[in-house]
Amino acid sequence: MPTSPGTGRKRPTIRDVAREAGVSYATVSRVLNGREWVSPESLKAVQDAIARTGYRANPHARSLATGRSGSVAFLLTEPQHLLFEDPNFSVLLRGVAQALSDRELTLILMIAATEKERARALDYLGGRHVDGVLLVSPHSGDPLLARLVRAEVPIVACGRVLGHEQAISSVAADDRGGARAAVEHLLSVGCRRIAAITGPQDTSGGVDRLGGYLDVLAANGIEAVPERIAHGDWSRESGAAAMRLLLDRAPDIDAVFVASDAMAAATLPVLRAAGRRVPEDIRVVGFDDTGVAATTDPPLSTVRQPYDRISEEMVRLLTDVIGGRTPLAVTVPTTVVLRQSSPG
Repeated sequence: MPTSPGTGRKRPTIRDVAREAGVSYATVSRVLNGREWVSPESLKAVQDAIARTGYRANPHARSLATGRSGSVAFLLTEPQHLLFEDPNFSVLLRGVAQALSDRELTLILMIAATEKERARALDYLGGRHVDGVLLVSPHSGDPLLARLVRAEVPIVACGRVLGHEQAISSVAADDRGGARAAVEHLLSVGCRRIAAITGPQDTSGGVDRLGGYLDVLAANGIEAVPERIAHGDWSRESGAAAMRLLLDRAPDIDAVFVASDAMAAATLPVLRAAGRRVPEDIRVVGFDDTGVAATTDPPLSTVRQPYDRISEEMVRLLTDVIGGRTPLAVTVPTTVVLRQSSPG
């Protein structure tokens, strides 16, 4: 029988746990593998026996027995620099890491923005080296998505995956509702010439946040002027470029709704350089509230996404999908947080 390293004592086995708990070997195995057909009494007896004996599962043996690796991939389909530049991704990564740790699952970080990276990711993920994938910032039309679906890799995405809604589970903030609330706030404080800086239009967040902006304009009889809409790609550089474009094309704007805080933060120095005061001349509202918004000058009003809940729901759904359950879509609510860039 194997020994605990450095102690010379025999390492407790499943049979030791079963003997201590007064249950069968099969019952202990079902508990350890997370299966549901165990009575509450037996479950408690096994858990108590594990605590008393100090039993620890052998990951390699468990993998051989269950066909699972005990690891999950966090797959970001954006350039690597955005992982560090955009706080959304790092906050989500931190939350997911904790949720996986709570379930004794290992996190593997993967970047798949270039064709070579996508090919490597497909080889690795399709080879069943992980039990499932947490997909972050998926873009519609990305061939990697279709290949993963065909390979029957369990996936849960952060945000709806356009074109794959029936095949890929997702957890998303209420992007459209949050955008509507932000623009309604701007109308409520007297703004009428409201511009928008969107996210990428091949992502659900980019599409839905623009949709919320357009919803409010239509509901209030305000024309959606093309010159007041500029597109970004979530990066700070794109936010600054979009703001310069808006000032050139529509210099009379009195507010701008920006689809991410990273892009919104980049608009502030552009407006300052153009002699526009925030909020006196132009109000700015972002989207995310992951930390950047409270540190800008002035601090940004924004739409808060509950990333702690999103992280937990993604991991919970993925364990369900790995277990064979039908894909689901979960939407979590957002709230508007008012700061100095557009006070109430």
